[in-house]
Amino acid sequence: MSRSTSPKFRRALFAQETGEVALCLLTISHPDLTEPIRLSTDPTQRLSTSTTGPVYGTASRGNGYTFVPVAVSLPEESDDSGPLASLEIDNTDLALISAIRSISNAATVKIELVLASDPDTVEIEFPDMTLTDCTYDQTRVSFSLGIDALQSEPYPGTSFLPSNFPGLF
Repeated sequence: MSRSTSPKFRRALFAQETGEVALCLLTISHPDLTEPIRLSTDPTQRLSTSTTGPVYGTASRGNGYTFVPVAVSLPEESDDSGPLASLEIDNTDLALISAIRSISNAATVKIELVLASDPDTVEIEFPDMTLTDCTYDQTRVSFSLGIDALQSEPYPGTSFLPSNFPGLF
């Protein structure tokens, strides 16, 4: 499957040296959360100042994405299985752990790739990934993400047997 990305984004990804920074924006949403958790992999600009000091992150499409060190493993596009991704977030703030504990069932995570010079243009998006597993300790929070693959659904949905469809026989 091919993706349509801008030439500027492709040059930034494939260049040996570049001044462009490709960054990842994460949005964790769930009905139990008062507002989505928005995280960025780059401290592009100063978003605000809190009691603990300045808050850096990325402003994109009117939303502030707070910078936290994140290791992102993007999903592979294969025909064999549904897309799987993983996130490892540095546990720098206990607010993330509190939010995770308040969620009663699986949350939805959206992964977007943008350029730091143009954060309002989403180049690649992985929407509606389901949080399948979460582990955490004092230093890291690890998420496993997946999409329910249509390949696991039986086809046809039911068997055409005389007991199920007597009018056919």
